[in-house]
Amino acid sequence: MSLPFESAYRHGFARIAACTIPVAIADPVANADAVLATARECDAEAVAVALFPELCLTGYSIEDLVMQDAVLDAVERQIERLVEASEDLFPMLVVGAPLRHRSRLYNCAVVIHRGELLGVAPKSYLPTYREFYERRWYAPGDDQAGKDIRVGALEAPFGPDLLFEALDVPGLVIHAEVCEDVWVPIPPSAAAALAGATVLLNLSGSPITIARAEDRKDLCQSQSLRCLAAYAYAAAGMGESTNDLSWDGQTMIYEAGSLLAETERFPDGPRHSVADVDLDRLRQDRLRQGTFDDNRRTYDPRLRTVHFDLEPPAADIGLRRSTDRFPFVPDDPARLAQDCYEAFNIQVSGLVQRLQAIGHPKPVIGVSGGLDSTHALLVVARAMDRMGRPRSDILAYTMPGFATSDHTKSNAIALAESVGASIRTIDIRPAATEILEGIEHPFADGEPVYDVTFENVQAGIRTDFLFRLANQNGGMVIGTSDLSELALGWATYGVGDHMSHYAVNAGVPKTLIQHLIRWVILHREGVDEAEAAVLQSVLDTEISPELVPMTQDGRLQSTEDRIGPYALHDFALYHVLRFGFRPSKIAYLAAQAWGDADAGAWPPGFPAEDRYAYDLPTVAKWLQVFLRRYFAFAQFKRSAIPNGPKVSPAGSLSPRGDWRAPSDGNANAWIAELKAALPELVEE
Repeated sequence: MSLPFESAYRHGFARIAACTIPVAIADPVANADAVLATARECDAEAVAVALFPELCLTGYSIEDLVMQDAVLDAVERQIERLVEASEDLFPMLVVGAPLRHRSRLYNCAVVIHRGELLGVAPKSYLPTYREFYERRWYAPGDDQAGKDIRVGALEAPFGPDLLFEALDVPGLVIHAEVCEDVWVPIPPSAAAALAGATVLLNLSGSPITIARAEDRKDLCQSQSLRCLAAYAYAAAGMGESTNDLSWDGQTMIYEAGSLLAETERFPDGPRHSVADVDLDRLRQDRLRQGTFDDNRRTYDPRLRTVHFDLEPPAADIGLRRSTDRFPFVPDDPARLAQDCYEAFNIQVSGLVQRLQAIGHPKPVIGVSGGLDSTHALLVVARAMDRMGRPRSDILAYTMPGFATSDHTKSNAIALAESVGASIRTIDIRPAATEILEGIEHPFADGEPVYDVTFENVQAGIRTDFLFRLANQNGGMVIGTSDLSELALGWATYGVGDHMSHYAVNAGVPKTLIQHLIRWVILHREGVDEAEAAVLQSVLDTEISPELVPMTQDGRLQSTEDRIGPYALHDFALYHVLRFGFRPSKIAYLAAQAWGDADAGAWPPGFPAEDRYAYDLPTVAKWLQVFLRRYFAFAQFKRSAIPNGPKVSPAGSLSPRGDWRAPSDGNANAWIAELKAALPELVEE
């Protein structure tokens, strides 16, 4: 079935719910009623998989009552009832129940979908220590691989070796384990993940004691991260016996180490965590991390696969997960502060190592008053402090050209002076004019021709000056171009801002640099109040190369007017570089993240007056620009970039690091994929 662009299921998402319900001890009818009530809510929310707690059809704390035939007969009847009721429900239901099999009783995860009992997975590891007595009643199911079970009039595969794969939702492969199974050194879900499971489920009883909730979170987080999977957990809550224990009904969903959703604990009624799991992200992570499949080769897990058709809805169901506007910039203040601390110190330590390794040259840097050179100068200043060298050894140069504004020039000088660097102004216009005259460019004859030659002559002369100044002064040229400019090829190749001796910003995207500068201001990382004021002025200045004179309407040359918003380009860069996502998915995510300026979180410190939105046509317009520049144009520049430290876990663009690509490639496949999804918004 072909799904519309608006459907989350079209873009590799599957909606998962981890549910907790009030239970009635030894009353399968009442408990099945509660399961169905929540299942119907999940159906209305387009949930693909609804997970319920361990033994929720009887209550986990049933103790010896679980051996009574009246109870066990009722369990089987209610499973038959749930199977019948599921015919009209979209979600797969994964329910906890005690089931008889041959001469033993098993603590089971019962998997039901669309009128069919798909399978039954018994608990493998039974706790019989401290408050737990499970071996008194149940048999461990670790030896039941390859078996079948009869439940009332129904028959189904039985064993801990079951995977459930949706044929019509690529990548949705489900495995269920029960409570203690995740507390052992090698959980059954680990083998399941190696065998292809992407959504791991844990039906839990787990009485609550102080700090146990954090232990559960640590286990679920680490298992999801190690297995490159989603891990959903649902614990028992209201109605369980409090003879000697208490229960908190904790539910949560993790994806590759990140918490997607959780409910409050100790609820006063049914609750469910809901999140859209990104199956594409999990598949891409496994594809890139070859050691994941190498581990499978070592252990060779042998599991059975049960196939089913999910039949996802074609409607626009929204997206139930947080989608960051700025994927390189966390919304959480503490996380952003930590990221800025680490990014800044990665840059500083990288530069310190290079300076020390080649004989302590003087850093030579061109400062324009823009974001990139400002941040690079801050990195250089801190590196000098680390080495115990005077900041006056920093040789900073501002090199005004034909369009340099007094504002940026004064910012550059004021910043260099406040940092304590040696600052000098070199007017590049005479040298640029001489070259333009030598090549008989129309500008030399007074014509207002501001083409790429006119721009690159200025950029080239600036870099040429810096390298010769480095030669003259025993220096090393510090590059200022950032990760976003490398992605777009927004740099003058060779003798231009593309080149340096060491590029401190090469791993930092444009959207993060402004937050790094804000972090420096806030934490006073080697800056005083006067310097902080200059830094704020830099933040308030529109991004511009200042290579073309002001237009008649008084507008300065704007980088983002020409190549598009860095916010959207960094969004695309992150998802292309980190995950290799399809352009249509990137467009869908960008429209979700940027469609409403008032929805969702913004990074701390982001000015309210600068908060903006982009509709889908705008997203598609600039995504095409990104794809063409990134895949069909800019690689020849990236193939020859100087050394510089990797900063973001999303990757670097160095051919010696994360990204290797042919310089003579093209963007045809990416543009075609986007056009197939959005034909009316994509140009030929």
